[in-house]
Amino acid sequence: MDGDGSIDPADLYSMDDYLQEREILDDLAIQLVSEMQSAVVDVIQGGRSQSGPRRYVDRPRERANQQLMDDYFSPNPVFNETQFRRRFRMRRPLFEKIVEALSGWSEYFTLRLDALNRPGFSPIHKCTVAIRQLAYGGSADQLDEYLKIGESTGVECLKMFAKGIIEVYGQEYLRRPTVQDVERLLEIGERRGFPGMLGSIDCMHWHWEKCPYAWKGQYTRGDHGVPTIILEVVASHDRWVWHAFLGGGIQQ
Repeated sequence: MDGDGSIDPADLYSMDDYLQEREILDDLAIQLVSEMQSAVVDVIQGGRSQSGPRRYVDRPRERANQQLMDDYFSPNPVFNETQFRRRFRMRRPLFEKIVEALSGWSEYFTLRLDALNRPGFSPIHKCTVAIRQLAYGGSADQLDEYLKIGESTGVECLKMFAKGIIEVYGQEYLRRPTVQDVERLLEIGERRGFPGMLGSIDCMHWHWEKCPYAWKGQYTRGDHGVPTIILEVVASHDRWVWHAFLGGGIQQ
């Protein structure tokens, strides 16, 4: 100890002891760094093994759009009008009229270029995606093979199509009958020998495949044998639907 009370390190341990201790601390630091690096690598590799990087799927939408045009919309299409009506649930002029109306309603149903200056999906392409889902009741993923469109984009097309139909045609077609409509229908019915009739009623049963097990008894009729939901429709002579109800047989 010095005269001022301070401690000289040389009095506690020699230079050899200091070097030996320093070597031990350096080895410990290297070991800690190595363990931390291994832990980081394990976390990264573990995360990749669970989800993995998003894989890009090259979908030749230009070729799919041309195939669609050749099949149904060219001057000499592969499939005739009967096949078009069966697969689109409407005639071709009506479908083209809807496509034109939606193109004027929203920029979504127009042909645009993406960030790579590549043409996107055409209006006919998007409307076909929506109609096929409605016509067949299938999932959007089923359309990827033929129309080359991803599932999320297919669902988006369906939502925008439904929104556009409501906004474009809702005021004219998706409305309640007015007093003038009722008077006109009653007059037509009376002239045809059916006084007091607004239209013809018809019902159809849709198989409810995913009906909860606890509800199967109340939604199953003996002549069908499976759970069904009833669609009730009233239409006039010009095939204008004035009433529609979808519900279970227990409510009818």
